[in-house]
Amino acid sequence: MKDRVLLFINGDAPESFPNFDNYGLIACTDGAFHYLKRFGFPLDKLDFISGDFDSHSGSDENIYEERFIYTPDQNKTDFHKALDIIVEKGFKKIDVLGGSGGEQDHFLGNLTVAYAFKDKMDLKFYDEFSEYYFIPKKITIKGIKDKMVSLYPFPAAENITTKGLNWPLDHGSLNVISRIGTRNFAVDDEVSIEYEKGDLLIFIGKNYV
Repeated sequence: MKDRVLLFINGDAPESFPNFDNYGLIACTDGAFHYLKRFGFPLDKLDFISGDFDSHSGSDENIYEERFIYTPDQNKTDFHKALDIIVEKGFKKIDVLGGSGGEQDHFLGNLTVAYAFKDKMDLKFYDEFSEYYFIPKKITIKGIKDKMVSLYPFPAAENITTKGLNWPLDHGSLNVISRIGTRNFAVDDEVSIEYEKGDLLIFIGKNYV
């Protein structure tokens, strides 16, 4: 069974689409539905479209009305509400496109939503620059030699040890006030990261050089 979800949300539209056959469910928020139409996404691949739909009208959209899930709760973002639906459907692995770009308060809001769900699901964002996600207290990542690696504390992480990075940490600490771990890069094909307290967001980008 395909256990991974592809979710489009309303940031910058992706430059290309992944292989749809790798996913057991494909969904979008109503804001993302607009750019999917513009960029020729095969809309029949969508399993659901969630949102309040205050910007939707027209016969072309009514074709997909049976896939609309109305989520009017203004106390949650459309991203949060889409994840609630995905959790209810029993999925725990989510690839998110459209999480960055656009209005930057949305980007920060998306990270905050991801933080709220980090213990419930394996959630990864992808954009034209990098992939990024919250990491557990111990992780090994393979196949990233020469790629940019940034460690961003959310808002702090303690007793961090890394192996395979150009500028390693040895029981070090990061926090948003005095020290963050951005713009490092992998010198080995395999990078390991361990930390004791707090939370870390990792960004894995294009080749550093």
